[in-house]
Amino acid sequence: MSIFRRKPISDYLKNMEKSKLKKTLTALDITVMGLGVTIGTGIFVLTGVVAARYAGPGVMLSFVLAGITCVFVALAYSELASELPVAGSGYTYTYGSLGEIFAWIVGWGLVMEYTIGSAAVSVGWGAYFAGLLKSGGILIPEIFLHSPVEGGIVNLPSMVIVWVITGCLLLGMRESARVNRVLVLIKIVVIFTFLFLAGPKIDTMNYTPFLPFGWNGVSAGAAIIFFAYIGFDCVATAAEETKNPARDMPIGIVLSLLLCTVLYVAVCAVLTGVVPYYTLNNAEPVTFVLRAIGYNFGSALVGTGALCGLTTVVMVLMYSQTRAFYAMSRDGLLPAVFSDIDEKSGVPVKVTYIVGFVVSLLAGFTPIDIIAEMTSAGTLFAFFCAVSGVLVLRKTYPDLHRPFRCPALPVLAPLGILFCAYLFYNLSIYTHMLFFSWLFIGLFIYGFYGYKHSHLHNRESVTETVGFDNEMH
Repeated sequence: MSIFRRKPISDYLKNMEKSKLKKTLTALDITVMGLGVTIGTGIFVLTGVVAARYAGPGVMLSFVLAGITCVFVALAYSELASELPVAGSGYTYTYGSLGEIFAWIVGWGLVMEYTIGSAAVSVGWGAYFAGLLKSGGILIPEIFLHSPVEGGIVNLPSMVIVWVITGCLLLGMRESARVNRVLVLIKIVVIFTFLFLAGPKIDTMNYTPFLPFGWNGVSAGAAIIFFAYIGFDCVATAAEETKNPARDMPIGIVLSLLLCTVLYVAVCAVLTGVVPYYTLNNAEPVTFVLRAIGYNFGSALVGTGALCGLTTVVMVLMYSQTRAFYAMSRDGLLPAVFSDIDEKSGVPVKVTYIVGFVVSLLAGFTPIDIIAEMTSAGTLFAFFCAVSGVLVLRKTYPDLHRPFRCPALPVLAPLGILFCAYLFYNLSIYTHMLFFSWLFIGLFIYGFYGYKHSHLHNRESVTETVGFDNEMH
């Protein structure tokens, strides 16, 4: 048997027909999900660090470069999500186009992306929460704010928010989507309040020099802040729970991406225009700027917005993690417990508990920083494979029903592949080493479990690398 065996498209169609996941999401829900996971860490943390250390005022170009890359990838994702509206995102798309081994690598990379991302952002949430309480005169003992490695006992606020979000996800996507809408609305109102207050204080002299670290700094910054654009990758995992995926997925993915890019650039323009870029080397750049111009109440205001922002990020990351596990388990690459659906709620309850447990342990007992580079590495690799898969499916399945077709695919898809490779190259050597070490562990697990238990194993209908099955032709 070949490790490059591909899952027949007919299998996806069968999964769609007998799926137990409830279809409750609309284009608005998809857009809000994208905004919820994207607007958060990027605005509240990464903008200042990238401006101070890598790009200066040119951080605006870093976000534009990362955004352009995402446009190419998002259009391809929209086509895949409309023609294969099943849970699993990049993993699912790669399985049907490039083969099982590449699908496993992508899925394993997504596990790293979602797990590290959700745990790290939970730690950030805990810090903001403790800061808000402190400003109100309420102090949480330090031993309950830090991990044992940092001299504490447990990071209690970080664990609590993980379990609260786990409870929301157990209620089902309809209820989770309602909570997400409210949090996203609060977050956007806070961001516009910041732009309104700080915008008039811009001093154009602060934009000089515009590229203090040169174009290399802009590229390095784009590679790092790519983590801030993982929204549409996450929302693609919700295709199987969308009422009209052919229409709603492309609208939600592209619209959320465009809105996020505009907000990112606007915030960067204000941040670097109000104060010198080199003063922004901190984890709370928005709060810092408001204080610098005399708005002392900005700490509480932005702290509230940050809590809402980081809450939605953790929610969507954990949701995406459960659906990625669900898809891999349904294909036999992971144990069946990961795809067990509760009949009443239509939610993968067991895997949701497992994800909540693991993420809470990482958040509570591990000193995790928001390692954006590691998350970006997994995301860029998944995007690279997914866009390549669009080209393969177009060639091998020319007659497959495509409610949404990526325009100018022969041009946009190669550009997306090249841009992803370019940004991946600009990550640090240390990040490359960690990423490939993680992949090696994943390949070990695949060799001892996934390969033997795959539902395609020993099936007569399995398709090797020489071509897809002929059922659809």
